[in-house]
Amino acid sequence: MKILVIENFWLGGRHLRFYEKLLLNTFSILPSLYARQLAAITPKQHTVTIVDERYSRINFHERYDIVLINFNFSSVTRAFEIADTFKQKNIPVVLSGWYPSIFPDEAKKHSDSVLIGKNEACWLDLLNDFEHHRLKPFYGPKKFDSSMKIPPTNVQIPGFMMTGAIEATRGCPYLCTFCPETNLPGCSQYFTRPVDDVIDEIKSIPQKTIMFYDNSLTVNPTYTKSLFKKMKGLHKKFFCNGNVDVLAKDTELVRLSKEAGCVAWLVGFESVSQNTVDSIGKTTNLVAEYGQAVRNIHKNHMVVIGEFIFGFDTDTKEVFKHTFTMIQDLEIDTADFTILTPFPNTPLFKKLDKAGRILTKDWSIYDLGHVVFTPNHMTSTELQHGVQWMYAEFYQLPFVIKRLMRSLRWGVYPFFVIFTRNFVSMIGRRRLVN
Repeated sequence: MKILVIENFWLGGRHLRFYEKLLLNTFSILPSLYARQLAAITPKQHTVTIVDERYSRINFHERYDIVLINFNFSSVTRAFEIADTFKQKNIPVVLSGWYPSIFPDEAKKHSDSVLIGKNEACWLDLLNDFEHHRLKPFYGPKKFDSSMKIPPTNVQIPGFMMTGAIEATRGCPYLCTFCPETNLPGCSQYFTRPVDDVIDEIKSIPQKTIMFYDNSLTVNPTYTKSLFKKMKGLHKKFFCNGNVDVLAKDTELVRLSKEAGCVAWLVGFESVSQNTVDSIGKTTNLVAEYGQAVRNIHKNHMVVIGEFIFGFDTDTKEVFKHTFTMIQDLEIDTADFTILTPFPNTPLFKKLDKAGRILTKDWSIYDLGHVVFTPNHMTSTELQHGVQWMYAEFYQLPFVIKRLMRSLRWGVYPFFVIFTRNFVSMIGRRRLVN
């Protein structure tokens, strides 16, 4: 069979600018690994083509036996357009991703089948059923058991990619109230991949630099230390996600990450207010430990990429200046600032929806850059402008230069990370929040 797998992250039809491609190619490849994982486990008698519309166009004139479209909430309109186009050509369509997993009945209206949750095992069942003309309307999620494995991702995809990608662990046990991924069906179960399997795949990745797509490599420090020890000598550089509690206290893990080739840790600080952190169920974060976590990472000559969210019910208009001052004091190297987005099926969405505070259910703007609910202690405009102000202030040229100068002593890779992330955010900050 000829199979088309589309990773859909719609950008309103526009092409990426050079600096946007640079950022995406440096720090990620696709919005998720799912397309590559499905392609990697597809039986070899089939031909699989992967397309991401951010980089290339879909050939609607090609004849495929079946098409899978994996997409999030903000790309639902475009995903349905693609699905309907193929269905008009009598080509069977399967939908997967955040939206289909939460609203499978709606997704089914535009497809022949829906793949719910992160369910590679169900993909194989689906293909087998399709070949035998018994395709079911819905697949998954399968109940977790110890036999389930995280599949490899080492498949060829079109275009030049600077960064490879891999997944060593899956799931997150913390269930933060705003997190869309861990509140998807079957996605809160945490499990690990055999370390030797991960090492073998890392060896097969042609790129020098890789990105771990794991929600956090600090959930199970014992596992991660074993992985980092075996990564020594592979001569790879990598980025990964981690939580404050372990990064602040487990100096051995931080040191081993550097020895294994880590260049940067992406840390979900979310807020600089302990009251806010407590209210969202972020049990891994103690604001008093932020400084120690950053110092431990910097001590080992690695970059801190901070993630901050604004719009929580405890946030007032003063949160922006308070956050800016604190992240400057912490010497965070680069940061992303997003607007709180109540994704469907999360406890946050259910709370706000029940209170009548959801302003719109136009999923196309559920993209972390638009205000889609009524904030508690500020107006929607104040929230929007506050995030814009954060980008404008943090990425002022003098601050960028200061961060670059600070990183010179850490080596080429950390310097390149800080240069690229700061440069891209500095010239594109207005677009990122509009």
